[in-house]
Amino acid sequence: MKARMINLTQGLDGEYQLTIGTRDKDVLSIWDDLHEGDIAAEIKRFRRRRSLDANAYAWVLIDKLAAALGRKKLEVYREAIRGIGGVSDTCCVTDRAVDSLINGWEHNGLGWFAETVPSKITGCTNVILYRGSSTYDTRQMSALIDSLIQDCEAVGIPTITPREIASMTAAWGGKHEASV
Repeated sequence: MKARMINLTQGLDGEYQLTIGTRDKDVLSIWDDLHEGDIAAEIKRFRRRRSLDANAYAWVLIDKLAAALGRKKLEVYREAIRGIGGVSDTCCVTDRAVDSLINGWEHNGLGWFAETVPSKITGCTNVILYRGSSTYDTRQMSALIDSLIQDCEAVGIPTITPREIASMTAAWGGKHEASV
């Protein structure tokens, strides 16, 4: 839920108390269910999730590019993912663990794939793990759509108008500019 930290105090017993404010009405049922015992809590910076319209539009562009280039949609999708910053991690693993890591990673979905590069450490390989667009925040999804639009324009595929892009952007809180 979207919330704001209001206050942080420390009691005489050393325990911290964090006060959080929200307008989300779901908090009442959460309180009813959980207020009597210990809970697990995760607090992180709020980011709007990208809309399903943005995801659908990305796949429309991927489909058009694949048809125009004579390539598979999955290839176009993964190529676009490679160009997005902040959607991959690189780890160094022992050579014998590479296949197991990649197989497990790629079971997460179509956009979850891995590439290997040599390591300077003997007996190890660097594995680049890419995450699929289902996990992208609005900034990352906007970058993916920007990239796909540029690729479409480069091969003469029409895209939606700047006004339509601005409307879609407003719906999912991203910042998007296009030169259509």
